[in-house]
Order: sequence, then structure tokens, then C-alpha cells
Amino acid sequence: METILLVEDDAALSEGIALAFSQQPYEFVRCATLAEARRALQTRVFSLILLDLGLPDGNGLELCRQLRDRRDPVPVLFLTANDTEYSEVAALEAGGDDYITKPFSLAVLRARVTAALRRRVPAGPELVEIGPFRFDFARLRFEKQGVEVVLSRTEQRLLQLLVKNRGQIVPRDTLLDQVWDGGEFVDENTLSVAVRRLRAKLEDDPRSPRYIQTVYGVGYIWKGNGDE
Repeated sequence: METILLVEDDAALSEGIALAFSQQPYEFVRCATLAEARRALQTRVFSLILLDLGLPDGNGLELCRQLRDRRDPVPVLFLTANDTEYSEVAALEAGGDDYITKPFSLAVLRARVTAALRRRVPAGPELVEIGPFRFDFARLRFEKQGVEVVLSRTEQRLLQLLVKNRGQIVPRDTLLDQVWDGGEFVDENTLSVAVRRLRAKLEDDPRSPRYIQTVYGVGYIWKGNGDE
């Protein structure tokens, strides 16, 4: 059974979300504050986290950053009433996997949670060595010049699609479809942020990328073998 940590201070909404999933094989652990969530994370392993941005004792971004800093790849889906582009970009750059604006349809929430839990690194080469990089997709270990690079599940999927098709342009629609399971509820800004985060972790100069290059109006390409 999948275990989901729901961090939401609106008691009625929290109960409604849990009830919406009552017919599915998920166990919910509900918290109303960051402090409660941190205690839960110390004693349980979760399959996914639904995380409100605005909580009584802080911002959900803080918790997400802490998880990523300690190399925890658990999917994090942000819930928020703030629908600004700035807020969405901040959430994704903090390591979030998705961003859902309140009020939302419970059917859409179920679809996004199901998609996030279904995601796995796509089929392809399990071990790839390119120049300074060593990508072990079987063991989910990624290195640059022998130093481990920690990637979220979304970043892992994005990387493998680009590496598997290196030297070929991968259209934006293809990436949205394969990384986000159809991309029906994901906008292109989410892809742009994911690419930016991946560049920041792999490129020497993310502002002038050598490997992950943009083909404007089309998509992205992993350029070269890394040893030019």
C-alpha cells in the first residue's frame, strides 16, 4: 500500500482529500504544520507528499528544500491558493514535482497523484558513461567527475530521455508526454523549470549549456558525447 503524507492546515480540505482517495489503496497520514510533518518523516517512509505552501509555522518550500538537501527523492506535489507564475516557479525550483492551484477538482488531484506514483525511470540504457558523466539508471546513481549528483524522479526521467536520444532533438510534447505521463495537467513552464534544474546540476555553466541545449520552438537535445 502506498503511504501519502498530506500537509494541509485546512481541516475540512484535508479530510475531503483523504475521503476522495478512500476507495484507492492509499494510506494517508495527515499533518497541519511543518513541525508535525517533520516528526512524521522521522518515523515513516512515504510514497508521496501533498504539501501546502502556506502553513501556520512556515512555508512548505522549506520542507521540500530540506528533503532535497538530504537527497530524498520522494515526489512532492504542492497545493496552494497562489496561482502566480513566480510562486509556481519557486515551488518547482525548490524540488517540487507538481503544483496544483486551489480550488482544484478532486478528480484532477487523483489523476496527478496516480501519475506521480506511477512514474518510474523510462526504459532505456541502464548504465551510460559520457565524458565526465556516469549515469546508472538501474541503481539511480548519477555522477559527474566521480561526484554524486542527486536528482529528483522527474529529473531522472528527463535525463534518461535526453541521453537515450542523444544527438537527436526530443520535442517538448514528447517530454511532457513521457515524463509527466501524458502531460494533460502540466503546462510547459513546468518542463522549462525541470530543464533549468537539471542544467544547474550537470552543466559547468548552466547559462551557456554544453550538453542540454534548447532547440527553440521545438524541444531539447543532449549534444555531443561529453568528451569534445
